[in-house]
Parts: sequence; C-alpha cells; structure tokens
Amino acid sequence: MDICFISLGCDKNLVDSEMMVTSLRKSGYNIVYNAEEADIIVVNTCCFIGDAKEESINTLIEMAGYKENGKCRLLAATGCLAQRYHEEIKKELPEVDIIIGTTAYESLIEGIQSALGKNGTTECLKSIDYLPEPLTDREAMAGGGYAYLKIAEGCDKCCTYCIIPKVRGRYRSVPVENLVKQAVHLVENGIKEIILVAQETTLYGKDIYGKKSLPELLYKLSEIEGLKWIRILYCYPEEITDSLIDAIKELPKVCHYLDIPVQHGADSILKRMGRHTDRAQLEGILEKLRGNIPDIALRTTIITGFPGETEEDFKELKEFVKKAKFDRLGVFTYSQEEDTPAAEMPCQVSSDIKEARRNEIMEIQQGIAFEKSQALAGREFDVIVEGYLPEDEVYICRTYMDAPDVDGYVFVTSGWNLMSGDFIKVKITGSDGYDLVGDVVN
Repeated sequence: MDICFISLGCDKNLVDSEMMVTSLRKSGYNIVYNAEEADIIVVNTCCFIGDAKEESINTLIEMAGYKENGKCRLLAATGCLAQRYHEEIKKELPEVDIIIGTTAYESLIEGIQSALGKNGTTECLKSIDYLPEPLTDREAMAGGGYAYLKIAEGCDKCCTYCIIPKVRGRYRSVPVENLVKQAVHLVENGIKEIILVAQETTLYGKDIYGKKSLPELLYKLSEIEGLKWIRILYCYPEEITDSLIDAIKELPKVCHYLDIPVQHGADSILKRMGRHTDRAQLEGILEKLRGNIPDIALRTTIITGFPGETEEDFKELKEFVKKAKFDRLGVFTYSQEEDTPAAEMPCQVSSDIKEARRNEIMEIQQGIAFEKSQALAGREFDVIVEGYLPEDEVYICRTYMDAPDVDGYVFVTSGWNLMSGDFIKVKITGSDGYDLVGDVVN
C-alpha cells in the first residue's frame, strides 16, 4: 500500500515524521512522494503560531481532495494540531479518517489498520506526558548530509505566549544510550552533521539523571567515528553552564555555534513573557560566551508586538539588538494563541505595529549581518556540501556558523563532482547579503 507523508512545522516535528516513516517502511508500506499516487496520505501538523495552524488546516483540506479525485482511501492528521484540536477536526474536517496525537505516533500503523475496516474517525491519543521510545534505526529525511537528533520532548518553562507545554507535555529527556544508538545509525548511513534539538536542549538529562547532562552527551557523541559536526539549537540562556561552555571549547566536533532564543531586550516585556533572565543577564551570558569562545556564532529569535510593548520597550529592544550584534537573528510578530496567559493580557498590539517593528529590527540586523559577512572575505573555512544549483553551476554549502534552513549559505564553484555531506575547504571571496561566495582551496 502506498503512503504519502507530508511533514509540516519544526525540525522536532520532522524527527517524529522520520520515526513514523521508518515504522511504516518496516511494516511493508511503500512511501511515495506524490499525493496523487497514494492510497493513504499522512499530514504531520503544526499549531505553534497562527500561520502554522492555517498551513496545517489548508494542507489537510487540499489532501482531502485526493479522496474524491484520486486513489486516496485514508487521510491521517498527526502531530500538534491533531493533539490540540482533535475534537474540532472530527467536527469540521470529517474527511480526516485518522487522528494521531503528539505522543501516539507509535499507534499510526494500528490506526491505519483500524480505519481501513470502518467508517468514521479513528482517534489515537495518549497522555502528553508519555514519551514514546524513539527508534534507533530511523531514516533521515532532511537530506544534505545532516540529521536532527531530538534529545528531549516537552517543556517546563511555560512562557506566557507559548502553547507547547499544553500540546507536548512536561520536559522528558531521551536516555543517552538511545541517542547514541540513533546517532551511530545515522552516521553509518551517510550523515555527517548531527543537530541536537528539543524545546530546550540545555536542560537535557536533569529529569532522569538529576543534573543537566548536555556536556556528557556531547562527549559521548564526539566519540562516534565518521561524525564531523555536532550543532546545538534552542539553548535557554539561563541554563548555559560553565561545563557546557567547556565542552564546546574542548570538543573539536562541536560547532562553535549556539542558538539562544532571547525573545526580547526590555526587562518589562521579558517579565511579562515569563522569561527567567533580564537584559543585564542576557548581555552577561553573551559576553561570557564570546570571551571563552571568541569565534562562536550566536543566533537568536525576537518577538515584536508582545502585549503591552510600548515605544519605550521597543526602543530598548533596538538598543539591545544593536549592542548584542548577533551573528544570526530571526524576528517573529507576536501571535495571540488561545489558552495562553498572554492571549488574555491587556494592551494587545495591532498587526500593523507588530509588522512595522519587525521590519525595523530586521533592517537593523541586516546591517549587522552584512557587515559581518563582508568581514569574512579572505578567510578559509571547512564547509559541508548541501546541494547543487545546476542553472548557476554552483554548490550550496554551509560553514559551522550556519544551521540549515534558517541561516545563510556559501555558494562555491568547483571542477570536482561533489556530493551532499562532503566536507571541503573554501576561501571566502565575497558576500551577497546574508550569503557568502567562495572558491575551493586545493
């Protein structure tokens, strides 16, 4: 039976998709990449912000069309939207035959078998605090020589704007032994870069080992032969320890790169967000990281238009961004999510102001980023090959300073035939906005 799998949302959701696809293949199902060819279509959904919800709903509606005008027999909704809005899906989208919650992806095959033999909706939901045992032989779907390793599920931080704890549950770490087996399998199948993800990576292990154990995990992963890079995403600033900084310094495979979502730079807004740091502490953490690891690349995300954000708050945010000079920075406008404390806060900011402030921050960051890119001319870097653009006859590559999909690229011409996942040395010859241009060093 042919199954088409569509994965929406974040990289953590992608890992869940990979678990499901691997289980399906092992059970004899055939994975196809064209919905028109599929007997069953699975949409792994997202509901983190309004735009993600809209994309998930629209995709389900679009895929439902193949039940009328194609060979599709079953449509499944899995993931965050399915968990959060399962009752609404049953009522408003009767074309959906199977609903699988965030912690019930192990039940997909059982759900398919059940749905084939009956009318109506088959629903598989488990406690959001349940942790499925991750497969250690999953297939990577990202391409480009890298794969994500989800080291924990859920979150205990409970920021006032975020729905994740209500959809994904409390923080649960995956045991080290399982993670190492996953990583070994991925590397044996051609993966060169492992990217550690969770809602919060820096708390890894505290729930099962009694202490923050990310450094220990880094040492274990660094022992894997054939693995070139380990990258860490989603580090809450207040949880960054001296031992983590030391591990990043000491382990050659760990990229000098951290993603630290700070969200704002004004103390009053950070407090309303339920964050655990103020601006002075954030600046101290950044200074400490750069003092210990001078070539570290720091990425962050910012939210504009949070409820109650005044012109003075926004001015403080601009000053913070100018001073911090993050290497990489993304900006989101605040999304008013139901069932979160922030959604009920007074002084909601208009969409026009949110967008205008977002654009202003991006303009500031653009100047910082372009200046940093220009300063790299003449330097040499090891880069990972991610793909090829035949129309431009250039390879798409990334330095250690760039995570896939969210950061920049290095465009390289080469007389050799290169493959995704290859590592080559490149000399930077110039920049084009956020991206770099380089030549292969013989």
